[in-house]
Amino acid sequence: MKLSILMPVYNERTVVERCISLVLAAPLPENMERELVIVDDCSTDGTSDILERLARQIPDIRLFRQPHNQGKGAAVRTAIEKACGDFSIIQDADLEYDPSEYPKLLRPLLDGHADAVFGSRYMAGEQARILPFWHSMINKGLTLVSNMFCNLNVTDMETCYKVFRTDLLKSIPIRSDRFGFEPEITMKCAKRKLRIYEVPISYHGRTYEEGKKIGWKDGVKALGVILKFWVIDDLYSAPYGRGVLNNLTGTPQYLSWLAKKLRPHLGDEVLEIGAGIGNMAGRLMGRRAYYMAAEKDPLHLHALRNRFLRTPNVVVRKVDPESAADLAGLEERFDTVLCLNVLEYVSDPAEVLRTLEATLKPGGSIIVLVPNGPGLFGTLDARLGHKRRFSSGDLEKLLASTGFGVEKVYNFNKAGAPPWWLYSKVLGSKSINKPVLKIFDKTVWLWSRFDGLLPWPGLTLIAVARKRVARKIGENVQSRREEAPAMSWNEGR
Repeated sequence: MKLSILMPVYNERTVVERCISLVLAAPLPENMERELVIVDDCSTDGTSDILERLARQIPDIRLFRQPHNQGKGAAVRTAIEKACGDFSIIQDADLEYDPSEYPKLLRPLLDGHADAVFGSRYMAGEQARILPFWHSMINKGLTLVSNMFCNLNVTDMETCYKVFRTDLLKSIPIRSDRFGFEPEITMKCAKRKLRIYEVPISYHGRTYEEGKKIGWKDGVKALGVILKFWVIDDLYSAPYGRGVLNNLTGTPQYLSWLAKKLRPHLGDEVLEIGAGIGNMAGRLMGRRAYYMAAEKDPLHLHALRNRFLRTPNVVVRKVDPESAADLAGLEERFDTVLCLNVLEYVSDPAEVLRTLEATLKPGGSIIVLVPNGPGLFGTLDARLGHKRRFSSGDLEKLLASTGFGVEKVYNFNKAGAPPWWLYSKVLGSKSINKPVLKIFDKTVWLWSRFDGLLPWPGLTLIAVARKRVARKIGENVQSRREEAPAMSWNEGR
């Protein structure tokens, strides 16, 4: 294993060499290597010369320099991009925090209990320098406000010592350039439902005369950061996409409406393919004897395991829907398969459906959710990685050709179709405005009541089909639809 120590540096020539020597000499758990990723935020006092000399002398140091001074958050963002370790800890380039405490900060992560560990200056540590009253009160006040909006019980939100699994840290977009990094990362950890632990640490704080840089203006800005990221669900970096699924963590009313539509068709033993971060599993697994949440993305798998760690009827399994080998041993195991927002991403939808058909008991059902209307395919689809949109006829033929008898086809979310057409086909947008998603969600209670009355096709198709069982020769299986066949978007425009 390797620990990446992320050190933002700006004008610290009097202490930076001593700080680096302590970091490099700090004890680490057995069999753990280290790398020190230093980002010089365009220092002007001679710090850069010291860092360049040390980087030439010490192989464990990887030095990067910002093109111009941007702030601590920007420097940390660069360091995160460059980190190569299994775990990452943020270390200021002063002498306020004690690197000898790395082992106890890492312990909850190594034991598998935590995704993030915060070192608290206000818990009972070994020693702490007494500093001005109002500085401490401002820190505690910001922590209180952060906790109110995050719904956490952190004792020290502004602490420098924050330790993460690196893959998780890389998946969180950092937007703050200055000291807003601390409330931003705390808010996003809370919204991502990461397991956060705190451990007490020593603190040797500096006064402003000794070089402390954070000021009251940064405290005011921190309040703005808390409010901003409470409203905006900017939780995943671009590589960890299926962006609509991630954004839907901020649309609980829409998800509840969708779950209500799906729930009557679920059996007692369910396989959900492409479970993402558990948006639907959390709403549908209740009262099921057995619910398998299957996902191929490592980050999403980790989120699923965290979410259902103490839910005995839920099993999390790594499954690539395009790999039949990943479902080996699950033949005729389930009475229901959920295939939500999967077929539009895969290269061969028919092959995926054949693989899923084998996991169903005879007479078991599959519920498929796909984007509706080939004529709606536009910039949003391309951005999300969609390979196709479906018409109702195409989806029925696909299911029939892979061993299923279609029972129902729903046109779902008709109210969402015109905005999608506007954003994707007319405006050429590559993302959905997050405040618009919030407004959309807050009005679900109203337009969901009229959705079935709207005269155009829905944004989404939901098909319910059943695995065919042996029948008498000549027996006719009649499919039925809940609604009249919907015209395709190409025909209707």
